[in-house]
Amino acid sequence: MSFILDRSLLLVAGTVLALGWANTSAASYAAFAHAAHFLVNDVGMVLFFGLATKEIVEATLPGGALASPREAAVPLLAAGAGMILPAGLYWSGAHALGHPELARGWAIPCATDIAFSYLVARLVFPPRHPAIPFLLLLAVADDALGLLVLALFYPSGAVSPRLFVALMVPALAIAWGLRRTGVSRVWPYVLGAGPVSWLALYLGGLHPALALVPIVPFMRAGPRYHDLFDQTTPRRTETLNVFARWWRVPVQIILFFFGLANAGVPFSSIGPPTWLVMGALVAGKPIGILLMTVLAVRAGLARPVGMTYADVLVVGITAGIGFTVALFFATAAFPAGPALDAAKMGALLSFIAAPLAVGAARIAGSTRRARGRRRA
Repeated sequence: MSFILDRSLLLVAGTVLALGWANTSAASYAAFAHAAHFLVNDVGMVLFFGLATKEIVEATLPGGALASPREAAVPLLAAGAGMILPAGLYWSGAHALGHPELARGWAIPCATDIAFSYLVARLVFPPRHPAIPFLLLLAVADDALGLLVLALFYPSGAVSPRLFVALMVPALAIAWGLRRTGVSRVWPYVLGAGPVSWLALYLGGLHPALALVPIVPFMRAGPRYHDLFDQTTPRRTETLNVFARWWRVPVQIILFFFGLANAGVPFSSIGPPTWLVMGALVAGKPIGILLMTVLAVRAGLARPVGMTYADVLVVGITAGIGFTVALFFATAAFPAGPALDAAKMGALLSFIAAPLAVGAARIAGSTRRARGRRRA
């Protein structure tokens, strides 16, 4: 069971089942996906994003890969470049192919799927490798910026900044008050500040799956970085680590249903949007991320200690897995029909970035360096 959980194989299983179901009984799968979408995507995934935020917060502690602000700035800048270049490639490709009507989907390849990219990164790098928090910070920033793009350019309804602020301020005040008064239990943060933050995002017109992202940083952490998957040290009792241990298994189950509810796409749904989305993700992400990292370092910022440019390239390739937010953007960009189905298939085929990342890591020697650090 530990082998399955540590490698997020439940997520893979859910994705495979969804593909099989959608291509053998499309009507029943569509009914299931529609019924499960809200509960899985808007409620359940809150916990996954919360755990991802935990990794980022702890990476900024002494001993963490992002303890230096100069190092944390690099993945944030890389996230921006990893959105701009794929969007530009998609837009120019749509016009070059003579399909300017498809240019509306320019934001689809801006996405990075945190769940799958994190899975691949953990397969390539050991738990303590600085590339993992680098990727997590990049992916969360990418999706946060992507949701802003969604609100500005693809509004599905009325966006209410005032309502968002009116509810988010109390959510942050609750979290701050809990920390200020020394509350160490997890539940007041999750069930107190969390739902208010969720309502702020949901009623404000933004994606509520990020509800715990602004709340988790208020949870008390240890004095130094502690990896959730490190079983060689005693269990930590700080709020942040208790939160991670409590939700580790439930989140894996949620990821199974997430894959099952979102990955079902007919194999016949292939067209120009497919190649535009997949190409922009697989090529644009690594190029943009690597180039911005090089420029940022030359400008005086710093890569995390122990992370080479080859590692940055592997991270960039891994970030080319669009899936979650890419599917969400596709639905917002195109109405139901062939263009939407083809764009979704492009988001799904971006999984090709996973074996490319593994191959790139082996060629660059990242795997050998990883093994050497793990033995140390």
